[in-house]
Amino acid sequence: MYKLIDGKVISAAVKERVKNEVAELKTKGITVGLAVIIVGEDPASKVYVSNKKKACEALGILSREYALPESTTEDELLNLITKLNADPEINGILCQLPLPKHLDEKLIINSIDPEKDVDAFHPVNVGKIMIGDYYFLPCTPAGVMEMLKYEGIEVEGKNCVVIGRSNIVGKPMNMLLLHKNGTVTICHSRTKNLAEICRNADILVAAVGKPNFVTADMVKDGAVVIDVGINRLDGKLCGDVDFENVKEKSSAITPVPGGVGPMTIAMLMQNTLTAAKKHNGLI
Repeated sequence: MYKLIDGKVISAAVKERVKNEVAELKTKGITVGLAVIIVGEDPASKVYVSNKKKACEALGILSREYALPESTTEDELLNLITKLNADPEINGILCQLPLPKHLDEKLIINSIDPEKDVDAFHPVNVGKIMIGDYYFLPCTPAGVMEMLKYEGIEVEGKNCVVIGRSNIVGKPMNMLLLHKNGTVTICHSRTKNLAEICRNADILVAAVGKPNFVTADMVKDGAVVIDVGINRLDGKLCGDVDFENVKEKSSAITPVPGGVGPMTIAMLMQNTLTAAKKHNGLI
């Protein structure tokens, strides 16, 4: 019998912990602040930003939203980030991706102060993750690690397979599992014998962005299956894993929706709190 790893329950526990720490900081006169920048009218981005704002309000975190028109120039966006870098009320800066095509994503990310980079996308923070000396982690991989920890799933010595090599999920996921002494294989579109590699996984993380990509014949009996994918198929949300057929082979599995998704915003709140503590010399 498989165990369902419930992201709603685990994210609620993380948020409760953050809320209590934010309240404690307020008694010391410290306000935790997050600035979220959104450029353009991307519907998915608007939903994400709205959810982040609601989470901040629920946890007592100061939330400032900067909704900029599609026509915003690079200089205008860089000037805003420069101001927020210097703003003592703001501990975390998040620039919602993707940006409109005329804006250089890499330039924008690199302009955010690494100490306020709560997405952990800045090269300085990426480097820190590589060597295992970090304060911030990319929110989705951090959420996966929090889920494994909450469920008491040991990574050390396990064969871990990550499908996907994006900078946002695949690559950092690989490093975090490695830091916990997992033996990690990272797979991608050019990997040969993918199904065979996946069948060796004790912990299988799917972050490939293709609906129902991971089928039952790719999963070892008793594996832990973490589905990072969020796709739409016939108007319904689904993950990268063929959940109905894979669940019976797994010892534990995350659903979509309600699995990794809720963890991403919870870990963003955790990163913002960490930034505030760091800025005030508390860590």
